[in-house]
Amino acid sequence: MLQVRLFTNKRCLQQLWQYYMYAALRTNSSFPTQLPLLMLFTKDPCPLCDEALKKLEPFLNQVTLEKVDITASGNELLWEKYRYDIPVFHFNGKYLMKHRADVDLFTKTLEDYFKMQT
Repeated sequence: MLQVRLFTNKRCLQQLWQYYMYAALRTNSSFPTQLPLLMLFTKDPCPLCDEALKKLEPFLNQVTLEKVDITASGNELLWEKYRYDIPVFHFNGKYLMKHRADVDLFTKTLEDYFKMQT
């Protein structure tokens, strides 16, 4: 029940919408060399986040990585939404994975992205 409330919280959705719009603007840029945006919702310290990034490290040169600290001032709604789920990854503004890095899913997502760019 709590997850449903958090998901339908209008302020939280507005904040996520802003991140999605930012990602959409970045990916719809006229620059052909634009890398996809991988957003990591995290906090400090986050050993699981460090472990997930280590697994994805060989592929990070193919994306622009942006870390969002859910404990930072102004991110209270993200804290409410993700505090029990970090690390959470979004790819170009869309949810991709949480808790652990799924390398197979990530590489498939990258392949699909770059296929669509050609």
